[in-house]
Amino acid sequence: MSEELILCLTTYEKGQSFMRQCAAMGCKVLLLTLEKHRNGDWPYDILDEIVHMPGALTQEQLTNTVTYLARGRKFARLISLDEFDMEDAAHLREHMRIPGMGRTTTSHFRDKLTMRGEAQRAGALVPEFIGILNYDDLRAYMASVPAPWVLKPRAEASAIGIRKIHEPEQLWRTLDELGDRQSNYLLERFVPGDIFHVDSITSEREVVFTAVSRYGKPPMKVMHEGGVFTTRVFDRGSPDAKSLTGINGELIPKMGMVRGVTHAEYIRGEDGRYYFLEVAARVGGAFISDVILQATGVDLWAEWARIEVSHLRGIPYKLPEIRQQYAGSVLCLATTEQPDTSMFDAPEIVHRMKKHHHAGLIVRSNDPDRVQAILEDYSEQFVHRFLATAPVPDKPTA
Repeated sequence: MSEELILCLTTYEKGQSFMRQCAAMGCKVLLLTLEKHRNGDWPYDILDEIVHMPGALTQEQLTNTVTYLARGRKFARLISLDEFDMEDAAHLREHMRIPGMGRTTTSHFRDKLTMRGEAQRAGALVPEFIGILNYDDLRAYMASVPAPWVLKPRAEASAIGIRKIHEPEQLWRTLDELGDRQSNYLLERFVPGDIFHVDSITSEREVVFTAVSRYGKPPMKVMHEGGVFTTRVFDRGSPDAKSLTGINGELIPKMGMVRGVTHAEYIRGEDGRYYFLEVAARVGGAFISDVILQATGVDLWAEWARIEVSHLRGIPYKLPEIRQQYAGSVLCLATTEQPDTSMFDAPEIVHRMKKHHHAGLIVRSNDPDRVQAILEDYSEQFVHRFLATAPVPDKPTA
């Protein structure tokens, strides 16, 4: 049995490009996923094995499953392809003595309270925040930090579970509803402004690739109020892109990232300063990696695999050649199961998304202003042609 066996753990259907790249480099790949994804769109042609498990396994049951598999196999690396499996993967690495990010460092990229403390200690500007623990501390916080505030779950992704709080009584009522779950939340000053995401590759504590992008509407607004989601790679020569590249490049290694990919979000406040919002040690969702691929030629999933395998073999990682173009996406929940986007025919369209009850396009151009103009035009049209709304989910659905 080859020592270069990569175990990929995921409870969501994603990471196909990561697994293909591992196989292309001569590694064997075992995929451990849920039974409900038995007929998923997996790269069956390159998988050495695929093992299905029931949903809602406890950490002990998952540990028993993986250590049972290890009796006849030697895992060189264990990778969680989705954010919601990060803690389990970190636990398994420590339990089985497999190299990679452990539980403490994982919390820097998973627990929103922990990551804020780490980012602040690293010198980043962070909106005033407090964990939901001591009520006297909460009263003092609300007396000194002006409303509105944002109540955020510490371990969710995207804008799920976030609530805007306008006055103290609203917070106390909400905490009563949460009951014993309230310690899993934090309270943060709401900072209005433009939200950017910075997607990076880090190799041996050095950020070697950065793509700065800007959302159209803030994701929290789209999630809670409905609307069309847009994002675009920002003008590389702009002050925003240059500033955020520098801020992110200093922050990510200080947060403990040694090698891998990160998806970070920052807000440019009305005071012109850049505030840290959050960071995850994963590839960004909502087709963000596809947008970056179209703009730069860099496949974040594949490069993550190349970094892991390069380190496994003790060879330096080398970034591929980068294309200097621009791309953006427009995406919304659609009223029809398979929405027809053929009436959109701009020559800049390079990808039409295929996702159940979603309409989406990716456009690419040498001109960032052209990308912005198309997204603004198409997002308006998407509202009238496709847009559907749905209640905010309690947990991610994809």
